[in-house]
Amino acid sequence: MARSMNSSDQPLIVGRVIGDVLDCFNTSVKMSVTYNNKKQVFNGYELFPSQVTTTPRVEIGGVDMRSFFTLVMTDPDVPGPSDPYLREHLHWIVTDIPGTTDATFGRELVSYEMPKPNIGIHRFVFVLFKQKRRQCVRAASSYCSSSRDQFNTKNFAEQNDLGLPVAAVYFNAQRETAARRR
Repeated sequence: MARSMNSSDQPLIVGRVIGDVLDCFNTSVKMSVTYNNKKQVFNGYELFPSQVTTTPRVEIGGVDMRSFFTLVMTDPDVPGPSDPYLREHLHWIVTDIPGTTDATFGRELVSYEMPKPNIGIHRFVFVLFKQKRRQCVRAASSYCSSSRDQFNTKNFAEQNDLGLPVAAVYFNAQRETAARRR
């Protein structure tokens, strides 16, 4: 059965986030990602790596603090194994974020790693999942250090029974020394 998309989800389709990283879903919770209290992330906008060195503020909507969310940040454009299911580079995981708060109220399973795109334009994707209950996401010891390069958002959601995302946003970045034109 085909899912109908919100018009706010169109940029995720155009940017191939839906397809490459996520299955079709309907945005149902508001999420705002801001770097340095001034650079808000909008779908498809370009940010320079020097603008995203520190952990962003991620504000979560929702109805109340009794619902909990998991935030995942990945880069699906890293060169890696030929297996597309192990191609994302993991940048950050925070779980147990209460609704109506921000990521600092959650439990950081994988610490924030600043984007460092080497070659070409990379998409950096923030995905928000609603948890069925608090502390239902397993420890991510298998997603640390070297295995950050062999992550898959869909598999992670499936393994932790998170279902489809409730929000997502992405930005583009490339090396600052590279040509700044597309």
